[in-house]
Amino acid sequence: MVAAHTAAHSSAAAEWIVCLDKRPSERSGEDVDIILARLKDVKAFEKFHPNLLQQICLCGFYEYLDKGVTLYRQGDIGTSWYAVLSGSLDVKVSETANHQDAVTICTLGIGTAFGESILDNTPRHATIVTRECSELLRVEQREFKTLWEKYRQCMAGLLAPPYGVMESGLNSDSNLWRLGSSPLSVRKEVLPAVEARWRRSALMSSSNPSGSLPQVPSEKVMRAGKVLRHAILSKAPHMIRDRKFHLKTYRQCCVGTELVDWLSQQSPSVHSRVQAVGMWQVLLEEGVLNHVDQELNFQDKYLFYRFLDDEQEDAPPPNEEEEKKEGEEELQDTLLLLSQSGPDAHMRMILRKLPGQRTLDDLEIIYEELLHIQALSHLSTSVKRELAGVLIFEAHAKAGTVLFNQGEEGTSWYIILKGSVNVVIYGKGVVCTLHEGDDFGKLALVNDAPRAASIVLREDNCHFLVSQRHQANTVRLKEHQQDVLVLEKSPSSGRTSNQSGTSSHYKYNVMSGTPEKILEHFLETMRLDSHFAESDPALDDFVLMHCVFFPCSKLCPVLMAQYPSMPRPLGSEQERLDFALNNKRRVVRLVLRWVSVHGAHLQEEEASLAFLEELYMSVSDDSRVIPALKEQLPEVEKQKVLLRQFSVGEERLQKQQPIRSSDEILLKVYCLDHTYTTIRVPMVAATQDVIAGAADKLGSAEDLLLVALSSAGGEKDKVLLKPNDISFFFTLGINGRLFVCPRDQLDSLTPLPEQEGPTTGSIASLELMSSRDLAYHMTVYDWELFNCVHEHELIFHTFGRQNFRKTTANLDLFLRRFNELQLWVITEVCLCGQLSKRVQLLKKFIKIAAHCKEYKNLNSFFAIIMGMSNPAVSRLSQTWERLPSKFKKFFAEFESLMDPSRNHRAYRLTVAKLDPPIIPFMPLLIKDMTFTHEGNKTFIDSLVNFEKMRMIAKTVRIVRYCRSQPFNLEANQASKNHQEVRSYVRQLNVIDNQRTLSQLSHKLEPRRT
Repeated sequence: MVAAHTAAHSSAAAEWIVCLDKRPSERSGEDVDIILARLKDVKAFEKFHPNLLQQICLCGFYEYLDKGVTLYRQGDIGTSWYAVLSGSLDVKVSETANHQDAVTICTLGIGTAFGESILDNTPRHATIVTRECSELLRVEQREFKTLWEKYRQCMAGLLAPPYGVMESGLNSDSNLWRLGSSPLSVRKEVLPAVEARWRRSALMSSSNPSGSLPQVPSEKVMRAGKVLRHAILSKAPHMIRDRKFHLKTYRQCCVGTELVDWLSQQSPSVHSRVQAVGMWQVLLEEGVLNHVDQELNFQDKYLFYRFLDDEQEDAPPPNEEEEKKEGEEELQDTLLLLSQSGPDAHMRMILRKLPGQRTLDDLEIIYEELLHIQALSHLSTSVKRELAGVLIFEAHAKAGTVLFNQGEEGTSWYIILKGSVNVVIYGKGVVCTLHEGDDFGKLALVNDAPRAASIVLREDNCHFLVSQRHQANTVRLKEHQQDVLVLEKSPSSGRTSNQSGTSSHYKYNVMSGTPEKILEHFLETMRLDSHFAESDPALDDFVLMHCVFFPCSKLCPVLMAQYPSMPRPLGSEQERLDFALNNKRRVVRLVLRWVSVHGAHLQEEEASLAFLEELYMSVSDDSRVIPALKEQLPEVEKQKVLLRQFSVGEERLQKQQPIRSSDEILLKVYCLDHTYTTIRVPMVAATQDVIAGAADKLGSAEDLLLVALSSAGGEKDKVLLKPNDISFFFTLGINGRLFVCPRDQLDSLTPLPEQEGPTTGSIASLELMSSRDLAYHMTVYDWELFNCVHEHELIFHTFGRQNFRKTTANLDLFLRRFNELQLWVITEVCLCGQLSKRVQLLKKFIKIAAHCKEYKNLNSFFAIIMGMSNPAVSRLSQTWERLPSKFKKFFAEFESLMDPSRNHRAYRLTVAKLDPPIIPFMPLLIKDMTFTHEGNKTFIDSLVNFEKMRMIAKTVRIVRYCRSQPFNLEANQASKNHQEVRSYVRQLNVIDNQRTLSQLSHKLEPRRT
C-alpha cells in the first residue's frame, strides 16, 4: 500500500513490522493476519500455498540492514534463509581466498529469495552485501528444514537448483551445474543452444514467422478468442466471411481495420485504435487469431486475419446455449482481460521491429515503458531515449536454455521482462536466481571483461530486453582543466523525421555543470523568435529546480550581472548594440518566466523583491535608449506589482487559502497530565522554537522534549522531534498530538482519550446522503486542497524542507486527506455491527469510488479502494460473500487499477488518457520523486546533476498539467442536504490505530478455526 508520508511511521505500514519483531510464541492470530496481508504482496511468496505462507508468518523474523552491510561471506556455513522485502543486495563471488577480489555478478531485488544452501549445510557460494537500505524476512535453518519436509513439492519449483526443479535442455544432465564440470565440457554441451539463440534473435527482429514462440494458447486467451468470435457472429456476422484478393480466396477471414473498429465500439474502456491493436495482438501472439500469411504483428490495415476455430473446415457456429453463456457480461470481462494484457503485447510487437523500422511514435512508447523499469532508473533521459532505438526483444521457449557462458566475451546487456534465470558459476553451482525486473550482463559489457557466470533459463517462456554496446555522444566544457559543463547529444524533440522514423536534427542537453555555467548556457541558447508561452522545457526545468542548487540569494546577483549596462566592445557598433539588446531581452524573458513559476513564494524573500525592483529600473532606463525594450517594460512592471499585492494578502478571499511560510499558526501543546497550552508560532518554526514557546508559557526551566504521539501510544509510536525539524505540524498522524515532557518522563506519556477516535459509526447519516453528492463534495474539497499546493512544496518535501526553511503545509494537508479518507472507510466498516448494514456500506463505498473516478478525483478513488483492501476490511469474508456479484466485479476492476506491478503501470496508463482537471494519486507522485532523489546524486564531481533536476521537474509538471484547466463541476442543487453533506466530508472522524481496527474486525467476524 502506498501511504502518504507522516512524521511517525504510518500505523498500518509499521504494524506488520511490530508483529514480526515479536517472538514466534508470542504472536497472536491477529499478528499472523497482519503479517500475512503484507507478505501476500511479495513476489517471492506469490505462488506459495496459503498454509505454507501462514507457517512462514509464524516463524519468520524481520531484519533491517543499512547500506554496505555484509549479510554473510562466501564460504560461511549458512544459518538462515532470506527473502528481500525492500531494497537490493549485491551478490559477490571471489575465485581466491581474498574477499577483496570478489566480483559483483548480479543484484538481488525486491521479491528475491536466497540462502537455500542451509538445507544440506554446504558453504555459502557467494558474499551478499546490501546495495542500499534493505528489509529482509529471515527464516532460521531448523524452521526452514521443517517447512521443506512438509511442503517440499510446493517449494521445489520456487527455489534455485539443486533444491528446486529445473527442466534442463542439456540432455537432462542436471549434475552438470552442480559437480563443477570443466568449462570445455560445458561449452560442448551448450554451444548449439547458444548458436540457436543468436539465430532466433535475428529472426525475432523481423517479420519472419519462425521468430514466433511455439506455445499452446493459455486457457484464458483461448476462451477470450471464443467469446470475441461468437460476439462478432451474433452482432456483426458479415465480418467473418470468405474474401478474395489478387485472384485468391481466403476462407472465413476478418479485416484488421474492421476488427479494430468493432472492438472500439464494444466498451468505453477501449480508448484508442492503438489500444485495440494491442488487444488483438494478445490473441495473435498465442495463435488464437492468425494472419493468413503467418505475420507476427497485428496491423490496423486491410489485412486478413482468421480465428483459430475458423481454421478448421466447416467450423460449427455457436449454439444458443453457448451464446447465452457468452453474454454481454462475459464479453466485458474478456475486454477487461485483453485491455490489461494489450499494452505488453503491443510493446513486444514494436520491439520485434528492426530499430531502423521504428517510427517516432514507436520510440515514444518504448521510452515510456523504459521509465518504469527499475534497472534503468539510474540512466539519464537522453540515454533512455537512445536505448529506445536500439533495444531488441528476445524470447526463449524452454527452461534450461543457456544465454551465455562464464568466460565468454560480454556483448549484450539483458533485462528480464518475464520469467527467471539461474546464475551459475563453475564449481559452485547455482548461486542465485534473478526474476522479472532484474538485469544482468552489464558489468562484463561495461568493463570489457569476460562473463563472471553462466546464465540459464529457470522456466519456460522467458522474455528479455537486450542491448548491445552503447555509447552516448558527450561534450565537456572545461575551465582550468576542470569540467564546468557537460552536454549530451540527443535527437531533437521536433516531429520532423525521415521515413524510417529517425530524426535528422540533434540538440545538446545539459547533463551537469556549475550553476553559473548552466544559467549561461540557457541564456545563450534561448530563442528570441518564439512566443513567451513557448518556453524551452529545459529552461523551465532550470527555473523550477534552481532552488535546490542555486538559491535566489545567489541567482539574483548573477542574473543582474548578465544584464549589462554597456554593450560588449566587439565587432562593429551595430553588432555590439545587437548583442547587448539580445542579452538584455534574454535576461528579461528568463526573469518573467521565473516570476510566473515562483509566484507568491518570491515575495517572502527580500533579495528577490529588491532584484526585481533593480531590474525594473534598469529596463526602464534602457527603454529610453533602446526602443525594442519598451514592449517588455509593462510586463516587468506587471509582475512586480503582482508580487507586492501578494504580500498584502489580496488573494485571501478564496475558500481554502494556501498556507505560506510567513504565516503563523496557533498550536496546542499537551503536557504529561493532558493539560495543554496554546502558543503562536511561525509556520517554519523549528522544534526548539516550539519547545521554547511552550516552556515560557508553562514557566518550566527543565530540559524538555517535543514528542509526536500517535493514538496507539506504544514506545514505537512516540517520535522525538529533532531540534532542527521545521513545519511538522501537519505531518502528524490523523489523530496525533504534540506533547512536551522532561526526558525522564517520556515513558509515562499516554494518548488523550480523544485520540482513540469514535466508538460508533455514522452509517445513519451516510444512508441519508447520496453517493454522488458525497463524491462531489469530496472532490470539491480535494480540489481546494490540491489547488493550494505550490509546485515548490513537492521539491521542498523531496529534498527536505529544513534545507530551505520553507513550509510544505499545503502538501502535508493534501497527503493527510488521503490517509484520512482511507481510515474513514475502515472505521465505518469496523464500527458497523450489523451484517446487512456492512454489506450496504461496502456497496456505498464502491459507488462513491465510481463517482470519484468519474469526476477524475483519483486521490479519493484510491483512498477508498485502499481502505476496502485493508486487512481489517478484506478479512470480513461473511460480509464480502453477501456483496452482489455486480459490485464484486466493479471492486475487482477498481483494484486492478491499484496493481503496483510494473511501477503502477495500470494507473499510469489510465491517467495518460484523461484530460485536465485531474486530482492525481498524490502519494504515488511523491514516491516517484523520492525514488528519483534517493537513486541519483544531486552533485557529481562537484557539478550539479541537472539530469536529476530534469527527472524531478517532469514529475512536478504532471501536477501543473492536472491543474491546467479549472474545476467546474456543478453540484446537484436539488439535494436537500447539500450543506450537511459538505460539512460531513470536511469533518470526518476516524480511528487511526490499525491494531484497534483489527480487534474490532475480529469482534465482528471471529477467525474461523
